[in-house]
Amino acid sequence: MRLVALAASIAIAASLTVSADEGKTYGKGVGKAEEVKLANLMEHPEKYVGKTVRVEGTIVDVCPMKGCWMDLAGDGKSDKIRIKVDDGVMVFPVEAKGSHAVAEGVFTKIEMTKEEARALAKHYAEERGAALDANKVADVPTVIYQIKGTGAVIK
Repeated sequence: MRLVALAASIAIAASLTVSADEGKTYGKGVGKAEEVKLANLMEHPEKYVGKTVRVEGTIVDVCPMKGCWMDLAGDGKSDKIRIKVDDGVMVFPVEAKGSHAVAEGVFTKIEMTKEEARALAKHYAEERGAALDANKVADVPTVIYQIKGTGAVIK
């Protein structure tokens, strides 16, 4: 009976994720969440906040320190989203830049004060080894959208 239950669990898991032949799987992989084009996601973000979504695009940037985020770009100039994971949960390789990826997670809205936004800009600069005086950053977005990643497949 246990063998049947195990086989059923494996079959279900296999049907929910993209196969390893199609790329390298990170985290839980990619399931059957609603696929959303990056352009739609960024044009109507409030419609998706709190929902689990699946997106795909070209990896244009990866966290150089711990691989804890990757930026995916779509076809348009503003079609870009960050897939952020907790440090160590998944590690996206820096070498993946330019690769195609499918990612899944909860679309989140992060609201910050100007001071928090400046501190975040400073943190991102430090990740790249650059110095940034956060007090001299004039216009920083105080609302950002990103996906709290649960899985991805990089091809």
